Amino acid sequence: MDKLDQMLHTAAAMVAPGKGILAIDESTGTIKKRFDSVGIESTEENRRDYRQTLLSAPNLGDYISGAILFDETLRQKTPEGKPLVELMKEQGIIPGIKVDKGAHPLAGFEGEKVTEGLDGLRDRLQEYYDLGARFAKWRAVITIGENIPSQTCIDANCHALARYAALCQEAGLVPMVEPEVLMDGDHDIETAYEITELTLKTLFNHLYEHNIILEGTILKTSMVVPGKDSGQDVSVEDVAEATLACLSNTVPATLAGIVFLSGGQSEIEATEHLNAMNQMGPLPWPLSFSYGRALQESALKVWAANPKGNITKAQQELLHRARMNSLATKGEYNLKAESDA
Repeated sequence: MDKLDQMLHTAAAMVAPGKGILAIDESTGTIKKRFDSVGIESTEENRRDYRQTLLSAPNLGDYISGAILFDETLRQKTPEGKPLVELMKEQGIIPGIKVDKGAHPLAGFEGEKVTEGLDGLRDRLQEYYDLGARFAKWRAVITIGENIPSQTCIDANCHALARYAALCQEAGLVPMVEPEVLMDGDHDIETAYEITELTLKTLFNHLYEHNIILEGTILKTSMVVPGKDSGQDVSVEDVAEATLACLSNTVPATLAGIVFLSGGQSEIEATEHLNAMNQMGPLPWPLSFSYGRALQESALKVWAANPKGNITKAQQELLHRARMNSLATKGEYNLKAESDA
């Protein structure tokens, strides 16, 4: 199988029916904040033990098709010397890698950011491929506020996403393009829709201009939700309808699939919103999940209470959330399934 065929096969497998992506690609700084919140020191050994706990959960591959890793994790081994990547492959979980260098202030545009990391990316992608990664992720952040985002900020981020995607496909890696419209702020759902629509239209224009093969590309996007300080009361159906309308107006049907980030939603909210959207099908693309906190939060708390003794309990928490979201990808989730489990 050549690299193009492999890339198309990988993209389809990432959004296979009933499966989604586990995001455990927190940078060293971000994982430290998560560990601090539960009283765990952020050492390399603790980070490895925690992520090994998640990746070795029995039958995780029944619900999780791939996992996004941080550079450190892609290189780590179990105490017995087995690479964590091999642990994933045994479960049929595709290794992915976060490759951006984070969002930095956009010069000349106060309050806005652009994601960096293109310098040297071609060589890094080749190394990641050799280490076993088969897809990559690049996150851009779009902030809604007074007179922002600017078109300059949206263009700069979408241009970087397209250049990254081209380099990924050259290396045989599936690019996951992630333009996140942040929940921070007091904007209403109508404003969130407007900015998300503009961002996605701009993104796909840039992907087209860079000759990106959409059948070998995954979109990771935020749902259309009001700002967390807006006070606006919206239902699960409101969010599902607004998000689907936005995607239908912007995303070509040839795209391999769409996965959502949770973006600060609670575990239950993220599952309910995904479920409602899949009940509104049929849709032109698979609609799944790529959650971080919305899959890990409960598991992290349980593990942190006793890192050596609570491994099985933490894995059960992860498996429960993974199964609930698997049901949501098929529109079969409900609170009875939540409580029965």
